[in-house]
Parts: sequence; C-alpha cells; structure tokens
Amino acid sequence: MPRIPASPPRISIQQARNLHLHAQGLLTAPAAMPEPADLLACIERMGVLQIDTIHVVARSPYLVLFSRLGNYPAHWLEHALEQGRIFECWSHEACFAPASTYALHQAHRAHGGREKHWASKHALRAHSAQRAGMDAVLEHIRQHGPSRSSDFESARREPGGWWAWKDEKRWLEALFARGELMVARRERFQRVYDLSERVLERMQIETGEQMPPQADVARQLVLDAVRALGIAQARWINDYFRTTPRLKDADLAPLLASGTLLPVNVSGWQQPAYVHRDHAGALQACVKDTLQATHTALLSPFDPLVWDRERGQAMFDFDYTLECYVPEAKRRYGYFVLPVLHCGRIVARLDAKAHRESGEFEIKQIHLQPGVEPATELAGGLAAAIRRCADWHATPKVRVRRSRPVGFAALLRKALIQG
Repeated sequence: MPRIPASPPRISIQQARNLHLHAQGLLTAPAAMPEPADLLACIERMGVLQIDTIHVVARSPYLVLFSRLGNYPAHWLEHALEQGRIFECWSHEACFAPASTYALHQAHRAHGGREKHWASKHALRAHSAQRAGMDAVLEHIRQHGPSRSSDFESARREPGGWWAWKDEKRWLEALFARGELMVARRERFQRVYDLSERVLERMQIETGEQMPPQADVARQLVLDAVRALGIAQARWINDYFRTTPRLKDADLAPLLASGTLLPVNVSGWQQPAYVHRDHAGALQACVKDTLQATHTALLSPFDPLVWDRERGQAMFDFDYTLECYVPEAKRRYGYFVLPVLHCGRIVARLDAKAHRESGEFEIKQIHLQPGVEPATELAGGLAAAIRRCADWHATPKVRVRRSRPVGFAALLRKALIQG
C-alpha cells in the first residue's frame, strides 16, 4: 500500500493531466492486441461509456474504446451488451455501464436521482397521459419477446426534427427511463427492448436485495466519479454521473477525514483538488515525475476527457463546443470535430469524415491549438494516430485538405506518406 502523504502534495498542471489520463486509460498507447476482457475493463475504468448515434466517423462509444484499446473488433461492444456484462442506463447521458454497477444506478434512479433529467420528465408525462399505450407496448413485448421500435407500426408521429418519433418509440423510451424495460441487445445500433426482469435474469442479477440508503448511494457515486477522473475539483464531480447538487469543498470533508479521498494542490488552480485513495500510487509517481504521457489519439467529442467544458478548460486549456448542433454558417471548426490528444496535451481539433464506400478517411480541416508549434514531431505522431484510426475504419486512403496554420497540412501529408 503506497504511503499516504501527511500534507497535500503540490503537482504541476501537466502532472495533473497525466494523472487524469492514467485514470482514464489514455496515458500510454495500448501495449498489445486487445481481448474482449479488455473492453469490459475499459468501461469499468471509465464507469460509464456515453452513447451517441452520429457516425460521420465511428459512433462515439466505439471511438472512445478505440482511443484506449487500439484495433479491436467493434462488435465486441454489442456482444458485451447481449451477454449481460454491460447494460444501458441514463447516467451522464444515455450510457453503457458495467453490470457490476447496476444496483448502484438502479438505487440512484429509485431514490429520485434522475427526476430532473429530460428523459425522466418525458417518461412521467407519458405515464400520466398515455399509460394505456405504454401498457399495450409492454404487453406486446411480454407476449412476443424482445422488440425494436421498428417492430411497431403507427399512423401518428409528432412533427419536427429529431423528436419526430412515433408514439410507440416515445413509449418505449419512457418505459426504459422508468426501468420497466431494459435494452436486451442492439441490432445495427437500434435498441432491442425487453422486460427488465428478463434482462436482469440473463445478467444473473438478484433484484430482491434491500436497497442501500440514499446517502450511501450518493457517497459511492462521488467516489466512483473521482476514481474515474483521477483528479478532480469538487465542482466537477457531480457532472460525471449527472448527480445533484454541485459539490463544494466542505461536502468532501468526511471523505478526506476517512482517508478515502486525498487532497492535492495543483499549481495554477485556486481550488484544491482530490484524488481517490486507489490512485495513491499514481499520485506518488506524479510527485516524482515518473508518470509520463506518451499516447497520441483522436478523441470522440463525447469522450469523458472532454465532455465537461469547464473541466476541459481548466485541465487542458481547451474550450470545446460540439458544433454539429450549430447552424453550418456559424461553425468555426466543423460538424463533428475530434479533439487530438498528444503526449499529455490536447493539441488540435480535427474535422474528419469516414467515406466507407470509397475507403477514404477525409480530414476536412485540422486546427492546431494556440501556442502549439507545427513541428515535424507533432506531425509524425498525429499521422500515426490518423493512420491507425483510418485503418480501423476500413478507410485506409487518407486525404488532408486544409489546416490552420496553413503549412501544417503539408507537414501532415508528408508524415502520412513516410509513415
């Protein structure tokens, strides 16, 4: 057991980044060919894996895993879900989570921890106004087995955009948010719903156990968030699992007194930081400056590393807004921009598209962060990361169109040829 320091150590911002990357599995490149067990370990390490359906490159959960595992078969994720090793829930947003945390997430929902979330509000409205339709959907699944939204035909849809869902789709989502249905598996990334008791039976999860008290659930979610982050300021903690309220330093005093959390001072931060006791050894390595970042990777916009804008600004001096929700004329960097991690820093934003039919990985533009020099070493590391990602997408032909600064595109093209 590493020795716990008597007084808070002081580390640099780069050392804090390295500790954060260590906890998230992004400090160094994957050492070997991954195995299915590595995928589960990766999700357990993060705690949750956010789901998003945009696929101009790989859909977000697959890309988050690739950044940490390297060249793995994407279908492993679906297999883990169907085999009951992971499950879907509302947490940070819609997420995959390890089966071992089901009881914790279920207790948090049952204690009202999701009442303010939009999905829960929608479920409550649907339950109040359209329970007959929801009951009919439940009965269909009870009689006919796991079902997709497309298994139901409806003559009525709500008008307008992404929310133009037919009634049955709304009811399925509401039943899922309420816990009456779970996702048994996915087919072409479409959810296949089943009765929760059936899914839990396949997961071999006992449902008759006494629910832990609300205070114990809240405490565990705080600890799990700090462990997943590696190092955190108090006000960042609640965002990880979208718990309430936002914490203050005083709220963590009991966890400090018990030694479960360790205080740390980070140069340049006005607020104290906290490290889970499980990372005491990594913290000592930080203090000795032996925890070094060497990984270069393209990150999903929904990667835990960057999904909290305030944390990204403080940790990496990286102000990130996902612009696919912004009108095209108002976008600065592109539709689906991938942050670029290089040796412990976020150095660039890359707007890419995988053209699967033609086998081309198109880099529409890449913007280096302010203060990042367009050096040959950076171009080489980035070219290798792009090549790995393009090959994994089965789009081996890489085309670089534009860059800022302008000359970096030529450096990157040269490095891609040499690599």
